[in-house]
Amino acid sequence: MNKISYKTYLNDRLKQVDFHGQLTYPLYVQVTFERKTIFFKSYYFELFSKSRYALELPDGSVKGPDMEQIIEKENEVISFVIDKMKDGFSLEVFKKNYAYLSKDLCDVTEFDFITFLYLFFDDKEMPYMAELIKWGTLQLVTYDLIMDFKKVLKKALYNELIEQAFEKAPPYLQLYSFMMATKKWPMLCLTAMEWDNMETIRSFKKYVELHYPKLKSTTLIGQVNAWPNYRRKAL
Repeated sequence: MNKISYKTYLNDRLKQVDFHGQLTYPLYVQVTFERKTIFFKSYYFELFSKSRYALELPDGSVKGPDMEQIIEKENEVISFVIDKMKDGFSLEVFKKNYAYLSKDLCDVTEFDFITFLYLFFDDKEMPYMAELIKWGTLQLVTYDLIMDFKKVLKKALYNELIEQAFEKAPPYLQLYSFMMATKKWPMLCLTAMEWDNMETIRSFKKYVELHYPKLKSTTLIGQVNAWPNYRRKAL
């Protein structure tokens, strides 16, 4: 097999961008095989640039993920894709596999879940709550908003929301809560690469059976497996 080489690097040919209060060049990936090279923007740099990954400190400053952590995440998925392809490697197929396996399933399932929330409250003739969801989730973690709903909504209404979400929405809520139970800030994501591991699926099954006993874990797993079909916001 011909040698495959890759590197992640800050692309100083582009303009610097704001990364949680710090100016930096965008992170890119370079992969070389059979004397051909492809370049593309780091998925994780774009993902972890989102405001939800920043913490506001008591002094008013903002702290985000370290670039070293993002580079480590990139190298992990790149190595995984290369090993998975083995002797059938090509740059074109690598790029497709990278785009698939690097995806954060919480991010992928969020947009359709937000759409469900908006329609749920609009149907309940609570249009201002629907608008709060529409605009608030641009800056806030949707899961955090749901946890506050659990505190302030009437129990019957909240239970109805969860039951309808199970039937009509992607499993964002269950995925995010599982991810929060297994990850540490700031690397709060659950990738398709991780879901490709049966141990992750078994852990998820146990988690939802414990924390969402009224929901069928096998149905939730099937919903997660369908993640490529969900709409999602552009990064």
